[in-house]
Amino acid sequence: MVSAMSEAQEKPEEAPESGWFGYRRVAPEQKAPLVRGVFETVAGRYDLMNDLMSGGIHRLWKREMVAWLRPRRGSTTLDVAGGTGDIAARVLDRMEGDGRVIVVDATETMLNVGRDRMIDQGLIAGIDWIAGDAERLPIADASVDAYTIAFGLRNVTHIDRALAEARRVLKPGGRFLCLEFSRVTVPGLSKLYDLYSFSVLPTLGRLVAGDAEPYRYLAESIRTFPAQEELAARIRAAGLDQVKVRNLSGGVAALHSAWRV
Repeated sequence: MVSAMSEAQEKPEEAPESGWFGYRRVAPEQKAPLVRGVFETVAGRYDLMNDLMSGGIHRLWKREMVAWLRPRRGSTTLDVAGGTGDIAARVLDRMEGDGRVIVVDATETMLNVGRDRMIDQGLIAGIDWIAGDAERLPIADASVDAYTIAFGLRNVTHIDRALAEARRVLKPGGRFLCLEFSRVTVPGLSKLYDLYSFSVLPTLGRLVAGDAEPYRYLAESIRTFPAQEELAARIRAAGLDQVKVRNLSGGVAALHSAWRV
């Protein structure tokens, strides 16, 4: 018979973020459905809210991300949590249509919004849309040249599992690039940012998207996400190399770059 102690020793330790949905304590198996519920609620107005919340600055951050990525013509990029397709469109444009982007998102409603938008813009060739989990990607080993994730890593249940999956699907020499909200580095900005996040964002959500709760979760999830150097260390621990960090807008967002060697 296996003792209770040995069972506890054999059970994998949960990541610190797995038991939190914003500031709310949840069982790890509850987090993913709750996150999907958030994005099902806001999918139709997701990009409009991004423009309103950031004053359009998120577009500059994404442009910086794709510029740093420098996707090669003929390459394949996997964009995880890329439901509305804004990163995919930028990557395809950078490759002048000569390449492939696979968009994977856990929320089918977001994928539908992105697919419909791309069709409306006449962007059909070179892009695939797949419903899937960042922790269990439906992608073959060593099959993509680049892995991107923008404002999605914060929402996974186990960050380290998602990072391990990123390494698994990347070809040797493949590029990892993550854009995510991070820790403010400019003195004096933090208090203003907190006031905006916890007061203005939920109000905008209620007025524009009809629901304040997803944007309250947004503000809380940013505060519980690892800071720049901690995330860099976890990327290294996942087996990715040459990790670099660029702070954007005083650390409101950050880009983490790495390579599979």
